[in-house]
Amino acid sequence: MTSAQNDHLTVAVGKVFRRVVPLFVVMLICNQLNRANIGYAQVHLEADVGIGAAAYGLGAGLFFIAYAIFELPSNMLMERYGPKIWLTRIMVSWGVVSAAMMFVQGPTSFYVLRFLLGAAEAGFLPAIIYYFSRWLPSSHRGRATALFVAGSSVAAAISGPLSGPLLSMHGFFGLTGWKWLFLIEGVLSIVVGLFAYTRLDSRVADAGWLTGAEKDALTAAIEREDAARRTTSDSVSRWRILVQPQVLLFCLIYFAIQLSIYANTFWLPTIVRRINGTGDVTVGLLSSLPWICAVVAMYFTGRASDRSGRSKPLLIASLIVAGVATFLAAIASPVLALVLLCVAAMGFKSASPLFWTIPQGSVHPVALAAVVAVVNSLGNLGGFVAPYGFGLIKQATGQVTWGLYGLAAACLLAAVLVLFIRRDRVVVAPAASTRTPVEETS
Repeated sequence: MTSAQNDHLTVAVGKVFRRVVPLFVVMLICNQLNRANIGYAQVHLEADVGIGAAAYGLGAGLFFIAYAIFELPSNMLMERYGPKIWLTRIMVSWGVVSAAMMFVQGPTSFYVLRFLLGAAEAGFLPAIIYYFSRWLPSSHRGRATALFVAGSSVAAAISGPLSGPLLSMHGFFGLTGWKWLFLIEGVLSIVVGLFAYTRLDSRVADAGWLTGAEKDALTAAIEREDAARRTTSDSVSRWRILVQPQVLLFCLIYFAIQLSIYANTFWLPTIVRRINGTGDVTVGLLSSLPWICAVVAMYFTGRASDRSGRSKPLLIASLIVAGVATFLAAIASPVLALVLLCVAAMGFKSASPLFWTIPQGSVHPVALAAVVAVVNSLGNLGGFVAPYGFGLIKQATGQVTWGLYGLAAACLLAAVLVLFIRRDRVVVAPAASTRTPVEETS
């Protein structure tokens, strides 16, 4: 690459970071707000429509069953229609379903709407990961993914301070506070989804905000990396790739990460309520602390990953920190437990973007979208197991201590599994024995 081409590439990457990444962060914030707002409405749902701890946990988890079922079909449709149209469809549909949560009358309607919300959101994360792989060189994807995933922590950090005032709107225009919570956050997603349609382009060639030279430099850089990951033949079966043990390993690790993320997403407000003297507003404010800490940790681990080009050691360290801190939180006083959960959140939230840099840099480009969809959908089943399991534990014991023990064990097991990820190999299923793996480029 000439100096001029390198300059054009640098400028193009900077434009992508300024135009696309912030929009994706806002979209993810909306995603997480609509996915997790039931955590703050739980007490009110139980009082108003009779949804107890076990029913709440089941409803929270059904979201991920639907997500897993519809993830791969959604991702295949995204490849057909393009990220621009499909991401808009995803956001608008989940906003409509989330707003409809205000009409919940009991456990059955709660289950149905949570399942529909999962179906509506399916394909969102894989579409973003695939988008980055088509718009950014591998040397910049780690930071972009970290900034994007940080949106979930930003959402968790602001959801508490936002939920408190919305829940306090009880009686305004005759609606209860939890109905306002679902309505306003659902409408917000619809508006952002329509705005995203005006800002996104499915292909680099369609980007009117890039010059011709910038498009050429960016496209050439990505094509070189794709070529470096291809085997000697271009006829690679994505279905043979999906059944490889390496992909299964990705699923298990991501499952453990998602266990921790969603157990805390849905049950952290309940854990914080153990602190004496807390109400809706104070629970919301205190629940934001672990996610604020996570945002900071994710930024620095993302930068470290990009600079070193080695995500595995950082991923292992993050999972160990999450596991140890979660175990200690289970046996600590309520106030100290909150402090330890701040440390744990820094670990398991940092693990998510670090993890995604590994498939991005090692999966054949032909199958990247499909692999990401499978790993994300199966891994996200942790989002079913965690809230439902915590609900059963809380209903049976009155507390979530044993659930925290399980999360700690899952994080430490995942750290061990990371050691078995093959370094410097492309995840492919060769059609002929003459094909050999090549070194990964990230």
